[in-house]
Amino acid sequence: MKPSMLRVADLMTTGVITVKESEPDLKALAEMDVGQIRHLPVVDGRGKLVGILSDRDLRSATASKRPRRVAELMTSQVLTIGPDTPAHEAAVIMLQNKISSLPVVDEHGTLVGLVTQTDYLELARRALLGLPLGR
Repeated sequence: MKPSMLRVADLMTTGVITVKESEPDLKALAEMDVGQIRHLPVVDGRGKLVGILSDRDLRSATASKRPRRVAELMTSQVLTIGPDTPAHEAAVIMLQNKISSLPVVDEHGTLVGLVTQTDYLELARRALLGLPLGR
């Protein structure tokens, strides 16, 4: 597959760990630690994206030793992208906004995946080795 034909769906992670707004910060931190991840999409009961929580958000909050809910710590104005968007457009959004992950949502706002810097590093590795680019 040519790099210019790659879509976000070709790169994104679909088995995304999520949290709900009402969950405690320590539970979210434990999810990150167990999953060895740096971003947790926050979803409502229907799977619609309502925010994102980064490891930096959590670690600074948990250092204060005051228990908080995810809703207090998350970023609610989240940039998103669709799965059929060309992968190079997602890279531009991430670079311009200095973000390391981009939630992928369908036309109804339901979370379907997450594309991260790590996904792009894996793409670069495969390209440098002459391996097929799609997963």
